[in-house]
Amino acid sequence: MKIRAWMLGVVAVGIMFGAVLISDALGYWQTESTKTPAVISTGEFAGKADPADIRGSYSFGDVEAAFDIKSEVLAEAFGVDPAEAEGFQLKSLETLYVALAEAGTEVGTGSVRYFVALYTGLPYELTEEVYLPQPAVDLLIEEGKVAGEAAEALKEIAVEIPAVETSVEAPGESTAESAPAAAVSTGEAEGGVVAEDLVIKGKTTFREVLDAGVSEAEIRSAIGAEMPNPLTVIKTFCTEQGLDFEAVKTVLQALVDAE
Repeated sequence: MKIRAWMLGVVAVGIMFGAVLISDALGYWQTESTKTPAVISTGEFAGKADPADIRGSYSFGDVEAAFDIKSEVLAEAFGVDPAEAEGFQLKSLETLYVALAEAGTEVGTGSVRYFVALYTGLPYELTEEVYLPQPAVDLLIEEGKVAGEAAEALKEIAVEIPAVETSVEAPGESTAESAPAAAVSTGEAEGGVVAEDLVIKGKTTFREVLDAGVSEAEIRSAIGAEMPNPLTVIKTFCTEQGLDFEAVKTVLQALVDAE
């Protein structure tokens, strides 16, 4: 028996919609991403959400739902306005702190994955160089999530985050509020940096030395090269250029103390 073309079309459409209805009934049909990370398949933490599967499209609210870390905690750790915490997308960190990326100390989705793993105690294998905002490191240490050598190691990858505007402007409104920024270890407050309190350490940036009153010319003389982006961490620069960090630090510290 021959089947007419129009009948084949009807049968095909019926099969397609039937499959959709069945999938929907069974819970398999989804029109939107659930923003739910994959789970760890083996070991002690099997069945738990996997920090490695956190995506840039996730919001702090999605992370809270998957890992039971309040959005407000994430906002505090990453210098985001608490009022925007729940809907703030992780990929926005890379544009929010673009200056850090340009200095080679990017804070982005990878930073959130690492923070979540440390905060929850879930396993996570670092596959790239990761930096954490200073507030995130402070929070992990203060809440006892890390201690001892692990805490000291975190301090080496801590970066200061600059104050930036994060509020999304609504119609008829202005974006006057700024995200809270971590105070630098030099005693930064609203009035600026207190020069006499600056002690150059492994996480100190050239910006802090400039703010303490040392000129660019003096810094160039101390490092024997053109000064990089001011947000560059001095120790990182020395490592990349093959310089003795302790020697450079001693010279710069003397310049700071002389101000």
